[in-house]
This record gives sequence, C-alpha cells and structure tokens, in this order.
Amino acid sequence: MSIKNTIKSLDFFASLNVQEIDILASISSTNSYNKNYILHYEKKASNQLLFLIEGLAKSYKIDKHNNEIFLYYIYKNNLLSEISNIKSNILFSFSNIELVEESKILSINYAQFQEKFLNKNLLNAAFTDAIILRSQQLQSLVNREFIFDSVAKVAMMIHSDLKMFNKLKRHDISLILHIQPETLSRVLNRLKRNKVIDIIHGKIFVLDYIELKAIYEDN
Repeated sequence: MSIKNTIKSLDFFASLNVQEIDILASISSTNSYNKNYILHYEKKASNQLLFLIEGLAKSYKIDKHNNEIFLYYIYKNNLLSEISNIKSNILFSFSNIELVEESKILSINYAQFQEKFLNKNLLNAAFTDAIILRSQQLQSLVNREFIFDSVAKVAMMIHSDLKMFNKLKRHDISLILHIQPETLSRVLNRLKRNKVIDIIHGKIFVLDYIELKAIYEDN
C-alpha cells in the first residue's frame, strides 16, 4: 500500500483533502517491525509522530524493582506517540511502547507536521481527540490500580476489552490486573454464578453488559 493510501486508511486523517494528503505523504514514511520491538523508551525524546497502521502495541512502565507495570494496549488505526506538550516540536514518551504483534507504523516528521498542519488549524480536532483518549486510558489506569477491588478490575477489563481478555492467558491477565490467578478464577466463577457472564471452553461470553458495567462504575 502506498503512503497516500495508508494515510487515507487512518481515521485520524479523514478530514484531509487530496492536496493535504500529498503534503503529509511528503513528510511521512512507513516501516514494519517484528513482535517485541520497542518503539519508545520512557522519557526518550523523538522527532517522529507515530501511528499504528497494523498490529498491536502495549504501553508499560518499569518500577523500582524492575517489574513491568502494564498500562494499556494500543490498537491499529490509532496514535502511538504520547503528547505532553503541543507547543514543543520534540516528543517525550511517558512510558515504554512495545509491539505485541508484527506491526506496521506510519512515521511523520513532527516539526513539519506542526508547521504544515497544526499551525494552520488542520487536524487540531483529531489531535485533541487523540490526547483526550489517552487521558481517559490513564484515568482508567488510576481507577484500576488505586480504587477498584479485584471484582471491579476484572469486570472493567471484560467490559472494555472482551476480545483481548479472551485472547490472553489467565496468568497474563492476573499480571496486568495485579491480582493472584486464584483470585481471578474466583471472580470469574462469581460473575458466572450471578449470570453476568458465561464461560464455555475457557472463553468468556457476556450475558449482562449493563450489570457488568455497573460493577465497576458503582465501585
């Protein structure tokens, strides 16, 4: 796929006309990376604005004991870069960004992107929406880590990302949610007894989305 067609495939750039896509393509490139490749290291500076075209990435931090703290997943057709200051032409990553699957990335020269688009009030709304989405992800993280009990943690993950919940091994889910595997099993069995979910051959099916959401919102 050409860079122009790649740009057209991303929702972020849906408002651009043909001429603007041509300009963006001139300051962009695409690259493919293997699984486990680390795109960003925490606090490292970058002059490239990155979008995930295909694949899957995760954001995480490392604590003082060298343990990985999972933050959130980033899916295709989304902004990968973390924006903390829209006035600077250098980007600093809040976390480490690692590719979970083989992935294809769109890279845009950020200084030129600011000059040719943001400074001309082009894509500002899309840019703001992307920043708000990242803020909401971090808000969910705060709830998960500091406010929610184990039942609310599991309910929120199932409700917000059932596909990933079923894709991951139970051990990996326990690590993400910072609960014991035994606790995860008890919570899933409790949700099944209460007819909120069903479990068939190890796969989760939601029976009552309203009740599932209420569990973590009420928490």
